[in-house]
Amino acid sequence: MVVSCSCLGVASALMESSLDEKWMRKALTLALEAEAINEVPVGAVIVRDGEMIGEGFNQPIRQSDPSAHAEIVALRHAAKAAANYRLPEATLYVTVEPCAMCAGAIIHSRIARVVFAASEPKAGAVCSHLQLFDQPQMNHRVDWCGGVLANEASDIVQAFFARRRAEKKRDKLA
Repeated sequence: MVVSCSCLGVASALMESSLDEKWMRKALTLALEAEAINEVPVGAVIVRDGEMIGEGFNQPIRQSDPSAHAEIVALRHAAKAAANYRLPEATLYVTVEPCAMCAGAIIHSRIARVVFAASEPKAGAVCSHLQLFDQPQMNHRVDWCGGVLANEASDIVQAFFARRRAEKKRDKLA
């Protein structure tokens, strides 16, 4: 289900739906890798010309790096693969709506399109809170689409935080 799309017509969004789901499933697999190392389960892939050129999952704890969000890791990977810090005509797929830091990096990297699964009402910077991609002063326009496999992504994140709360409660009682 597509919740919202910017700069894409509904027909275009529907035609891209099966490809979007394919790449979002890969991002969901990466989110599970983050969960396996006890990081917030967010995964991202970057695709250009039908091929994945970057991937990443959340790992700020593992890397002792507050910027090691899934999107940033994927951007670094893709930029290295492309031998260019700019990634025009690329699409970034991410399981949770990007935060302000990631949205800024996406704009600066010249990503053409972002597709995300679950919205992030507290810190989402695409449509939930800040709408950074739609700010007129930005020197690059990013098309975006949200809600692709949102239920699957939300289920993974909610289960992760439920487990963490249960672990904290158990540890407190011990």
